[in-house]
Amino acid sequence: MAQPLHEVHPLLTACAEIEDALASVADVQPAYASTSDRAEVLRACARIEARQAELRLRVMAASADVAEGTGARDVAEWYAHATRTPAEVARADLALAQRLDRDQDVLAAALRAGEVNVAQARAISHVVDQLPGLLKDTTEGPETVRAAEAHLVAQASRFGPRELRRLGRRILHVVAPAVAEAAEAAALERQERSAQEKTRLTMRRCGDGTTRISAVVPDASGTRLATYLDAFANPRRTPADTDTETSPIGDPVAKIAYPKRMGEAFTRFLEAVDPTRLPLHGGDATTVATTVVITIDLAALKRDLASATLPAGSHVPGDAHESAPDEQRITAGEARRLACTAKLLPMVLGGESLPLDVGRTQRLFTPAQRKALLVRDKTCRAEGCTVPGTWCDAHHLLSWAEHRGRTDLTNGVLLCGHHHRRAHDTTYRHDRLPDGTLRFTRRT
Repeated sequence: MAQPLHEVHPLLTACAEIEDALASVADVQPAYASTSDRAEVLRACARIEARQAELRLRVMAASADVAEGTGARDVAEWYAHATRTPAEVARADLALAQRLDRDQDVLAAALRAGEVNVAQARAISHVVDQLPGLLKDTTEGPETVRAAEAHLVAQASRFGPRELRRLGRRILHVVAPAVAEAAEAAALERQERSAQEKTRLTMRRCGDGTTRISAVVPDASGTRLATYLDAFANPRRTPADTDTETSPIGDPVAKIAYPKRMGEAFTRFLEAVDPTRLPLHGGDATTVATTVVITIDLAALKRDLASATLPAGSHVPGDAHESAPDEQRITAGEARRLACTAKLLPMVLGGESLPLDVGRTQRLFTPAQRKALLVRDKTCRAEGCTVPGTWCDAHHLLSWAEHRGRTDLTNGVLLCGHHHRRAHDTTYRHDRLPDGTLRFTRRT
């Protein structure tokens, strides 16, 4: 009797069909497709990539025995070797696969349906994974975590990974408002205490005329330093005699890598410090003054379990998945401490602040208005743009010269050089979306 043929597993059949389908269009030239067709193909490819990634992650989570067959430490090590994938990428994939398989089934289902992409899934998964630690001092339980996961998945149709991470930092205010402030303040207090314990700075002579400086400082201090250095590293300061090229954001910048620009900015910053203004005995806030913009509710400033916001400054690389600056949250206690040691510019909701509406009394936005726009907008407000607000121009939505637009916050928005030029380009129209971002469309 003939032996029955080995039945091919449905997963292998699906993979073969996908490969066959792609092979059938391998020689098709996209340039001959219409603009709308190519746009739809790109969207479809994104959905297919998400669904294919979910399948791969689902298989990885169930493949510990694959690693055992070759003596590998785990399936990530096996996968990295078998597919020539960087080990760190494979390990991150395995971590995500295990979280999705263990307790993030809502997110896994959305990825399986192509409703979120892998980058969004990483962002949401990271946020959800941190919630049990934030809630450990509260009465909230797993149902709160699931509600947060479902809410972020629902927002994925509107927001990218960076925005989802930002929403995740305030997710408890949506799904558990009764405990959100206390939980966030307690977590921030732990982070600040840990940051102080980890703060270090080392200097080592390299023997070739250079000194290597390595430091670990709290986020608030890192943001302050980055803001100072940005004044020297901003590409708009490129000298006229420097070779330039067009950057990814469309602006001419020096052919110098960002880390090198920041290194050079640091040396210029040190050279620009006035030694007569340095503290002699413990510091003097009246002579050594820095400006810090802090956004906080007036009542919260008076409470111990509350939090405040430092605005986004220059981008300090940290999270590999974030490509733009973001605000830092600090405790109310830290805000009060900064008020004692630095020149504090209060953006206190409900309290007094600087006069920000100057109407039509002047053409240009004031420094105070620029600070307020940076606190509000954080980055260029063109849809999808992540250029830091410190590198942007203040743009009048309603032209000051042609349409008598007012120089105030309602009529102002931050735009990078590329999108500022688009705003004044008659071949483009721009529409303001409900969330305040501007969508640019080429006129037909």
